Amino acid sequence: MYYATTRGIEVLVTPRYLPQRSKPREQQYAFSYTIIISNRSKRTVQLLTRHWRVTDETGQTREVHGDGVVGEQPVLAPGETFEYTSGVPLPTPTGMMFGTYGMRSDKGEEFHIEIPAFSLDADGARRVVN
Repeated sequence: MYYATTRGIEVLVTPRYLPQRSKPREQQYAFSYTIIISNRSKRTVQLLTRHWRVTDETGQTREVHGDGVVGEQPVLAPGETFEYTSGVPLPTPTGMMFGTYGMRSDKGEEFHIEIPAFSLDADGARRVVN
């Protein structure tokens, strides 16, 4: 598990390799990641946007921007959590992801919270450090 806390909002990430959806001979590796966002602050917040940086083991990076997560823009009162699972394909057996969520407090203040960097590793893959 990987985690980060920004302004009392905790983000926990659990990545998984999906061998049943991968085709290594065709350089297609599928991964899922489950994220739990916990509001440990004293304010109600809403997740508005996401920004991801996805890097494969060759160093190729792509960025993903969008509204919300899995079609939702959840509102979290103090003490509440939101969990979702999504996925990402890579052309290599290892890679990394990290990013930010754009948030808004119940007072209208907008800010970003960290999504911790996490590794994506196919079963038996050796990590290459560039």
